Amino acid sequence: MCRVVDLRQAVLAENDASALALREYLAAQGTVEVNLLSSPGSGKTALLEGLLSRAVAAGTPVAAITADLATENDARRLARAGAPVKQVLTDGLCHLEAGMLRGHLDGWLPRETRVLFVENVGNLVCPASYDIGESLRIVLGSVTEGEDKPLKYPTAFGLAHLVVITKTDIAGAVEFDGPAFRRNVQQVNPGVPVLETSARTGAGVDELLAFVLGHAAGVPAHRPLLARRHARHAHHRHDDGNARGPHADGHRHHDPGDPGDSHSHSHSHSHSDDPGHSRPAPSAVRGTAEAP
Repeated sequence: MCRVVDLRQAVLAENDASALALREYLAAQGTVEVNLLSSPGSGKTALLEGLLSRAVAAGTPVAAITADLATENDARRLARAGAPVKQVLTDGLCHLEAGMLRGHLDGWLPRETRVLFVENVGNLVCPASYDIGESLRIVLGSVTEGEDKPLKYPTAFGLAHLVVITKTDIAGAVEFDGPAFRRNVQQVNPGVPVLETSARTGAGVDELLAFVLGHAAGVPAHRPLLARRHARHAHHRHDDGNARGPHADGHRHHDPGDPGDSHSHSHSHSHSDDPGHSRPAPSAVRGTAEAP
């Protein structure tokens, strides 16, 4: 008798086990991990630099890991804030995995770190299904990307604890329809808070930091992504039946699928049956290179 093994599920199961171990490791030293997801060019690094600068100025011990396929540019930028920063080079892999992240923390992450920000690879497809040990997932969408972004990437936006709109200082110039964006967010993730920010003017950055620190101070912990993903995709079916292989462009991932990907699939999402998807309310709403 032949037994069919879904390699995608096997990969995710191994990652989920690593994520659970990482979450327990961080919890034991009182560190909260925040996973930042967005498309390339959304302003994620600039916003993170503002968060780190404000936290350092307030005496809050924070650190950041930033992931890219190549270059150490983001780590050099973030290091200007004065917080410990580490660059992770994924060598073509278009998302972080929990085991990969865990290997970069030993001997580097200061034990007193209260919040570890993880700037994931710029991508809303591959990283969306991977739990990397975070207890808070923030998904960013810039005003330049269009109001339908949440509908195009429902997995990423649907699993967020907070959605952040970036670059709002140029919203008028690009004719961004804020109410339409918010409606689309609520369609894929009912009840999720949405916060508007501008790294250039500083608008909303203090509120975002307060949201993160409020969570770190003891807002009820979120159920791991594994449970939330299963609740949302209990009826998720893949029609191609094949494990994902290397992309034609050379990027590697094992993502089980997203509307931004090329293979067909169907969804039946459920949000109301997931009690673990509670959210804190906003207070006002292969190699590494360490940065010098």
